[in-house]
Amino acid sequence: MTDSSLPPPGRDSLTDDLRWRGLIQDSTDLDELRTLLDGGVTAYYVGFDPTASSLHVGHLMQVATARRLQLAGHRPLLLVGGATGQIGDPKESAERTLNPPEVVAGWVARIRDQLAPFVSYEGENAAQLVNNLDWTGEMSVVEFLRDVGKHFPVNKMLAREVVRARLESGISFTEFSYQLLQANDFFELHRRHGCQLQFGGSDQWGNITAGVDYIRRRGAGPVQAFTTPLVTKSDGTKFGKTEGGAIWLDPEMTSPYAFYQFWVNVEDRDVSRYLRYFSFRSREELEALEKETAERPAARAAQRALAEELTTLVHGEREMAQVVAASQALFGRGSLDDLAPATLRAALSEAGLVHLDELPDVAGLLRDSGLVPSLKEARRVIAEGGAYVNNTRVTETDATVGPGDLLHGRYLVLRRGKRSFAGVELRG
Repeated sequence: MTDSSLPPPGRDSLTDDLRWRGLIQDSTDLDELRTLLDGGVTAYYVGFDPTASSLHVGHLMQVATARRLQLAGHRPLLLVGGATGQIGDPKESAERTLNPPEVVAGWVARIRDQLAPFVSYEGENAAQLVNNLDWTGEMSVVEFLRDVGKHFPVNKMLAREVVRARLESGISFTEFSYQLLQANDFFELHRRHGCQLQFGGSDQWGNITAGVDYIRRRGAGPVQAFTTPLVTKSDGTKFGKTEGGAIWLDPEMTSPYAFYQFWVNVEDRDVSRYLRYFSFRSREELEALEKETAERPAARAAQRALAEELTTLVHGEREMAQVVAASQALFGRGSLDDLAPATLRAALSEAGLVHLDELPDVAGLLRDSGLVPSLKEARRVIAEGGAYVNNTRVTETDATVGPGDLLHGRYLVLRRGKRSFAGVELRG
């Protein structure tokens, strides 16, 4: 059932908080879901297929929701699909490329490590990481067809939206059978760990309800499920994508500085919704930030609050402190010398980092970095007092820099005026 016809939520329970935040799009039975979430400790699961070596911000909805449920007292089972990751959930566009098992196994290990900081592995409701290859890998084809496939009417499987979209272009039996594997995961977690609840993105609703129905057909249960909405941008573009590509949780693939900047640059019309989805601040705090954004949008208080909270959650307090220090230092409000080389390079890469084999004079640096179109313009900017190297104003039009001016022996920070800056990295 959908949640749109229900009365306005209250503030007293986990279910009400999830509804206020917009985190319940569909549910099997809202009253039974409320009983599970508000009535005691429940084991729940959410799955992540290893289709790349890292999770990205599109996964944060599920990661944050898993954390939210555990903080409320429930017990998380975080499933990384060592089996389903070798198959791939069908896409509407085309058949997925199958990755070698050894590659998927490596991604499983990386993603398991990446999920670890978001939940606690101690206490009565300690989280547990599980891999569906542990039970799927040992099952023979005959066992799979007899024990699992027997319970799935093909007409229902064909009615799934993504399957209908692929019928004309073609869909392999491999991808067609993905629903059976995911449904069996719910059954096995129910049987092995007493799991009573699954949640996932709204695009997984068909797979999730197939699992609920399969458990019933096997004479077990009852179990419940809900979906969270897909995260989108107000302008219709895809959430979590920039000109440079996806925003990854792995700091080697997306630097903590770039991760922070992604959230700082969220549009005003999106930030309140994202705060409700991802922040662990109270309802009162979020409503205050929403009010401040409406009254003083230029201050970007909500964006900074969101960026600081999520960067700390994903990358830790130390990296968060470095990111904030870099954001201030680049605009002359802090010391560039205090920035770690990796943080400085990441920040300059976001602004535009030019690689040079030798250093021209300051006018040439301003031109080569793209801050000005010509040497003539560069000299004019310098003469008018608008040029800075490493936050020090340059006043001589023929000024030069030397090796001693390089930060960490290789970087220069150039700034024109108060807000336009770029970086230079000396090769070698």
